[in-house]
Amino acid sequence: MRGGGLLVAGTTSDAGKSVVTAGICRWLVRRGVKVAPFKAQNMSLNSFVTREGAEIGRAQAMQAQAARVEPTALMNPVLLKPGSDRSSQVVLMGKPVGEMSARGYHGGRQEALLGTVTDCLEELRSTYDAVICEGAGSPAEINLRRTDIVNMGIARAARFPVLVVGDIDRGGVFASFFGTTALLSAEDQSLVAGYLVNKFRGDVSLLEPGLDMLYGLTGRRTYGVLPYAHGLGIDEEDGLRVSLRGAVRESVVAPPHEEDVLRVAVCAVPLMSNFTDVDALAAEPGVVVRFVDRAEELADADLVIVPGTRGTVKALAWLRERGLAEALVRRAAEGRPVLGICGGFQVLGERIEDEVESRAGVVDGLGVLPVRIRFDRDKTLARPVGSALGEPVEGYEIHHGVADVRGGEPFLDGCRVGAVWGTHWHGSLESDAFRRRFLVEVARAAGRRFVPAPDTSFGVLREEQLDRLGDLVEEHADTDALWGLIEGGAPGGLPFVPPGAPPLGAGGPESRGAAPDPAPQSPEGLEMAHSEAQREARKNEGLEIAGSAGSRGQGLEDARSAEATPHGLGQEAEQHVDEEAL
Repeated sequence: MRGGGLLVAGTTSDAGKSVVTAGICRWLVRRGVKVAPFKAQNMSLNSFVTREGAEIGRAQAMQAQAARVEPTALMNPVLLKPGSDRSSQVVLMGKPVGEMSARGYHGGRQEALLGTVTDCLEELRSTYDAVICEGAGSPAEINLRRTDIVNMGIARAARFPVLVVGDIDRGGVFASFFGTTALLSAEDQSLVAGYLVNKFRGDVSLLEPGLDMLYGLTGRRTYGVLPYAHGLGIDEEDGLRVSLRGAVRESVVAPPHEEDVLRVAVCAVPLMSNFTDVDALAAEPGVVVRFVDRAEELADADLVIVPGTRGTVKALAWLRERGLAEALVRRAAEGRPVLGICGGFQVLGERIEDEVESRAGVVDGLGVLPVRIRFDRDKTLARPVGSALGEPVEGYEIHHGVADVRGGEPFLDGCRVGAVWGTHWHGSLESDAFRRRFLVEVARAAGRRFVPAPDTSFGVLREEQLDRLGDLVEEHADTDALWGLIEGGAPGGLPFVPPGAPPLGAGGPESRGAAPDPAPQSPEGLEMAHSEAQREARKNEGLEIAGSAGSRGQGLEDARSAEATPHGLGQEAEQHVDEEAL
């Protein structure tokens, strides 16, 4: 027997799809439903390693925790990791298969993966009572619809109902709901069951007239209005933020365990990956975490972290251009604490030999750690367990760089020299006893009278946040109606909202203004617009909607990602992909 399911789509990237999916998973598992998360294709630099050694999006690992199941590659079969503004690494079933441009990916490769992702979804459905899928970006990305495998493509293949999430805190949520629906083909629209408002502030009664009008325009109901809640952005897809960002803000005003605070500055390097490494620090009372991109912002920091990055050589150049490299070298010479994680560890070494990631050859590092890095084509994906500073540590590794450590004190798989530490291990600071011991060392080297709280448990805090997500869904959504969607699919007879999807050129037009047979009735007042749309469609017959690929900016902008479809992929990059793997 196959389990039911639901696709959580969004009007935009960062509308809240990841946390809503996690909240639904937590609500379901608390009512005894065996549930799994799923995202067919993810674009993120924030990834995780499963126990079988597969790399998947960190958000899907968080959603698996919300569902109280072990994450696997089935839950995120395709992961795209931007390496520049023109190409991404393609990770298929947890293993990298090469670099690809947007033109190459959308020119047939993505469509070829539909069978793989539907097979994964079917395997999950055969094991679980329900599968809650997360879409990517918006389902109405009309330039990419023909090859879509993550939004309406997967919904149509699985016949899953679609719940569209909109972030009302950004404004324009009604236009976003209506426009998203109206840009879909009739067949796609038949699966759009309704809407969920996210991040609402104020009196819901003031919103209700708009929801009634939205129903009148689309024939689709709103399944809930989730209030704005601080500190719930856990394990997000990507972007320049701390996952426990509520805890970061609260730690500024919350009293430390004893008399002093500890200030942590994280260098916001380009293509920053796994920024969640600092979440556990942000959860500590009295620890203030902020991201920085200027040398002067390091001056008052008690600890500077150089985080992971998908572009080590690029990050090194960025640090030098902004004067941060010189500031880091000076800190190291003065005995002031610095921690390098993964790519940040590589940057702190003596030299980098890279013929894989940047193909820059031999590049001098900052030289504050006695380490030489050689990039290997095979990626290390591991879940190591060990000890450091006399305490047990667990972590995970995701890197092409192989470290040749030539001195210093051993520190996890890296080394320590004075107050400078370096390791390839992500997630090590989530080990509570080790984190406390590390902060004691940092405070001593920084001359701070900071004492970590003895009872902070990052695992407990994470569980509390996941429960809060479940509470939001249970208390502010129509859960009976949601369960009806999961079990029974989209309601029948949903109206078609014109004009529908535009022509898609060579891929064959989706219906623009053509409703399925029998034709659902449009809400009153829309028939005239429908006729106009049909006339306009005939005039524009044969026009092609060209796919586009936007580029990312530098500095802080490089750390922000378009979470959804590969807009971060350009159209002129070379392809270096394992053809057989695809």
